[in-house]
Amino acid sequence: MRHRVSGRKLGRSSGHRRSLRRNLTKQLFIHERIETTQAKANAVRGHAEKLITLAKRGNAADGPQAVHCRRNAAAKLNDPDVVKKLFDDIAPRYAERPGGYTRIVKLGPRLGDSAEMVLLELVEE
Repeated sequence: MRHRVSGRKLGRSSGHRRSLRRNLTKQLFIHERIETTQAKANAVRGHAEKLITLAKRGNAADGPQAVHCRRNAAAKLNDPDVVKKLFDDIAPRYAERPGGYTRIVKLGPRLGDSAEMVLLELVEE
């Protein structure tokens, strides 16, 4: 039974899963929309939304709290340019929004293996 077991395995080892989630989240923040499979989009969506909320909290705070939020995001993304874009461009855009920063749009099956493809994008105001 899978009661109260969170996360999706996606047929990968834990390190590969962590890398996949980190890379897809970085690409989402860089390009603001990515085309991927539905399973991967569902796995990445929560991670991306938590990082945007963390950046909003860091922008609202000052002093050590802001530094703490920025360092937490840097530890999860491992790319200083993406962290800068997240805090300076993306988080202020959603300052008044209480959640739901991403949208998943279905595109249909992929030709090679019929995997359900989706467009994961940041919601525009």
